[in-house]
Amino acid sequence: MTPMLQARPHAYPRLIVAGTASGTGKTSVTLGLVCALAARGLRVQTFKVGPDFLDPSYLALASGRPCYNLDGWMCRWDYVEALFARAARDADIAVIEGVMGLFDGADADSLSGSTAEIAKWLDAPILLVVSAQGAARSAAATVLGFVRFEPGIRIDGVVMNHCGSTGHVEVLAEALTAAKLPPMLGAVWPWPPVILFC
Repeated sequence: MTPMLQARPHAYPRLIVAGTASGTGKTSVTLGLVCALAARGLRVQTFKVGPDFLDPSYLALASGRPCYNLDGWMCRWDYVEALFARAARDADIAVIEGVMGLFDGADADSLSGSTAEIAKWLDAPILLVVSAQGAARSAAATVLGFVRFEPGIRIDGVVMNHCGSTGHVEVLAEALTAAKLPPMLGAVWPWPPVILFC
């Protein structure tokens, strides 16, 4: 049975932070975002896609609330929806960290077990973390592929990680705009360590 959560009203603001692959920096970006929201006095409920136990411990520390796993491979969609609703009901926003790359899961030809599956089940917008190391306009081509790859998946913004300089960030932002892609909402570069949310 395929869930149709977008047909039902949802009272819980939510966001999924996904990566193009493992190692893109989605955990660091998620932790930075959760800490920034909590510092503004918001009650942030965190979740982690998959059976991971390490990242949820970091997310719980950052939010001051327990972090819950949302697993589409081991659990049915109605369980995932109920867990999400129960945990997020008294929060101002729910932030969900993805697993591996956005479309990586149990199968090569379906969304099973992937972050994209959870995004579809919860009708959640996606913030895509992209490694921009050694890339400029090519990073926009990567984003284009992710935007078009699977119908029904909403990528609403991009964070570029491993940027080299402010000039590099400007080129990346311009490339996304020129290609009419979701905007760059943040950028990260390693030295001096900076996380910039636009």
